Amino acid sequence: MTDSSPHPDSPHPDVASAASAPGITYASSGVDTAAGDRAVELMKEAVAATHGPEVIGGIGAFAGLVDVSALKAYERPLLASSTDGVGTKIAIARAMDVHDTIGRDLVGMVVDDIVVVGASPLAMTDYIACGKVVPERIADIVRGIAEGCQDAGCALVGGETAEHPGLMGPEDYDVAGAAVGAVEADALLGPERVRHGDVVIGMESSGLHANGYSLVRAVLASQDLRLDQHIDDFGRTLGQEVLEPTRIYAADVLALLDGRRTSGAIHALSHVTGGGLAANLARVIPAGLAARVDRSTWQPSPVFSRIARWGQVPQLDLEGTVNMGVGMIALVDAEGADAALSLLEQRGLPSRVIGEIVAEDSLPEPGAPLEQVTVGAKGVEGGAVMLAGQHPGWQ
Repeated sequence: MTDSSPHPDSPHPDVASAASAPGITYASSGVDTAAGDRAVELMKEAVAATHGPEVIGGIGAFAGLVDVSALKAYERPLLASSTDGVGTKIAIARAMDVHDTIGRDLVGMVVDDIVVVGASPLAMTDYIACGKVVPERIADIVRGIAEGCQDAGCALVGGETAEHPGLMGPEDYDVAGAAVGAVEADALLGPERVRHGDVVIGMESSGLHANGYSLVRAVLASQDLRLDQHIDDFGRTLGQEVLEPTRIYAADVLALLDGRRTSGAIHALSHVTGGGLAANLARVIPAGLAARVDRSTWQPSPVFSRIARWGQVPQLDLEGTVNMGVGMIALVDAEGADAALSLLEQRGLPSRVIGEIVAEDSLPEPGAPLEQVTVGAKGVEGGAVMLAGQHPGWQ
């Protein structure tokens, strides 16, 4: 009788079968490490362009290194940090297959939150999650981030691209970033510096920036509007208008803080992002004071009134969602306001006085439907912001 059991030196039938069958590899599961390496090669030059002599090493290290010896000259250096993303504006970028502007949006959202406390940005990192690595698309995103970092005077010292097949679709991606900066403790800006009589200066936005796109996309969908449709009010296509990248204010703000005639005149800054002008300005108003802002002092670009009209969006709702044409605010000593406006004009950044700081108890009771008072916002307990009047030509 023949023994049918396997020979001790022969592989088990199941093992032999598994060895001969096609195996599951990382690539067959949906992760292409070669594509990731290709993306890194495509982005290396753009990233390196953000590096000054303070950056140690290059792409590929486990951690980005920055020589911060300059902080030894600080009496009491404070480290400022911020992190953010771009949100659903990415859906517009995907639909148009234009991805570099999203990188600039990311820098604006992250770095400009650091400079509002008076900090100079030192370094930024990024994180890109996607369903499938398309090297050229990843490189476009990072190239935009690098260009934004150059504008902000910030080194891009690291990043991560993660491929998530099965969790995200092949065309899906999301971006996030984090940055650090430093400020001398006695130069820290904030509510404690704000005084009665200070002037509110509004710096013009480049458009919608990167907030409120869930509302914007819902409005566009309600009107069945095409992104390639030319809009006379914009002088370009709808897609080009709503994809316009966020203005990066870092260099302009730092110039204000370092200027011979403006140094010390800037008491507080507010980056107008999600929540709109009033909610973000209220974060830097001290208890007992209020910012009285007059809408008639500026005219938002046409994209804001178009969104309102297309979607019949109530004005107060729109104001609580997008920046309405003002992307950064400076609270300035009245005597330094003209010098600040002149410097910003020289730098090509349209700016104007849009209000003043008054005693909170001097605010009139809201009367007209569009008179709105915001007290505290985003967990900050402080003073108030009153919006009054109406924008020129607003429909």
